[in-house]
Amino acid sequence: MAEIIEKLQHSLSFSIVWYALIVGLLISLCSSLLGVTLVLKRFSFIGDGLSHVAFGAMAVASVVGLTNNMFIVLPVTVIAAVLLLRTGQNTKIKGDAAIAMISVGTLAVGYMLMNLFPTSSNISGDVCGTLFGSTLILSLTPFDVWLCIGMSAVVLVIFVLFYNKIFSVTFDESFSKATGINSDGYNLLIAIITALIIVLAMNLVGSLLISALIIFPALSAMRLFKSFRSVIICSAVISVVCAAAGMLISLVASTPVGSTIVSADIVVFLVFWLISAIMGKTKT
Repeated sequence: MAEIIEKLQHSLSFSIVWYALIVGLLISLCSSLLGVTLVLKRFSFIGDGLSHVAFGAMAVASVVGLTNNMFIVLPVTVIAAVLLLRTGQNTKIKGDAAIAMISVGTLAVGYMLMNLFPTSSNISGDVCGTLFGSTLILSLTPFDVWLCIGMSAVVLVIFVLFYNKIFSVTFDESFSKATGINSDGYNLLIAIITALIIVLAMNLVGSLLISALIIFPALSAMRLFKSFRSVIICSAVISVVCAAAGMLISLVASTPVGSTIVSADIVVFLVFWLISAIMGKTKT
């Protein structure tokens, strides 16, 4: 135990570790807030689709040689979110088919570009780091941290200001339209916020594990709570705690950050599922 504490203290003496913790907790908080809405609206897979789009955009940024790939990844992912929403409403191409087309296509193109125009001798390592976020979170600069803080603040402010509208659109879109709420506009807002979170989360868990960061805390909270507000609060607590635990465990055990955080989310989900099952049997 003393050795573990000493290792943690040594790791926490580096500024890059604190950068990772700050960014990780903010991303987890934002993901959990939006995750509840995405799960209830059956938009869960949009996170997976956009994460693949972000991977393709990051590959393009690497080929072009941009020092900060955010200038390409962010606008491309936001545009993809809008297109997914619009295409999903087309009767000829259903939402799940549109997500599958865009996600698989951009993932394939991104990997092909990284092989055709390699930026380093370790292509496999670059791809693995981008997909699973192995060490990217420990290479953040102060600019990245402040950018994450600013974007997270935007997400939180939007969610708080439009909480009632998001609640209404989430549960009954037809009724919302009947009462004069611009449901299409708020769906578009949700899609854009999702794109922002996807871009932020790529450095934390990688593009393939982002959906887990969004979905698992929401599903865990839904095992025990029924009201929208309670589920959101519980989901936020679970997400932040799992992110902190996952990052600290990864520092001690030298495991991949993204995979460790998602593993913590899975453990919590199983615990909540077990508790809900026991409570259900007790009531009956």
